[in-house]
Amino acid sequence: MDTQQIIQHLPYTNPFLFVDEITQISENGTTGNYTFKEEAYFYKGHFKDNPITPGVILTEAMAQIGVVCLGIYLLKEKILLNKKPQIALTSNQVDFFLPVYPNEKIKVVSEKEYFRFNKLKCAVKMYNLKDELVCRGTISGMIIAK
Repeated sequence: MDTQQIIQHLPYTNPFLFVDEITQISENGTTGNYTFKEEAYFYKGHFKDNPITPGVILTEAMAQIGVVCLGIYLLKEKILLNKKPQIALTSNQVDFFLPVYPNEKIKVVSEKEYFRFNKLKCAVKMYNLKDELVCRGTISGMIIAK
């Protein structure tokens, strides 16, 4: 399964798809990026005259690239047999350090901590184009192919 197939198997579409590209993926983690488009719906009200990407959206981008894409990769044999991935976030803890503005490209890097009993837990970091740490945390989810 190549990276484009992984993105196609994500259970998200615009305006809630926060994965442009997966640049690296293995059994142990993934790296990918996304550019937050200026016309995104959430910038209209967060914050007036100074739009900043909401933390919940940054967390979602980290989860989609760092956990869900990895989970699809880990279950690729079942998914290639036309079994659809079912995904549920179970927990997250994220610390934020820098803002992300409209039209800013970010890179997400995840490292698998464990995958057992259909629960995937990853340490995930987000960087800006200056390679500065934007946020980091731990995200867990349940992922199965049915």
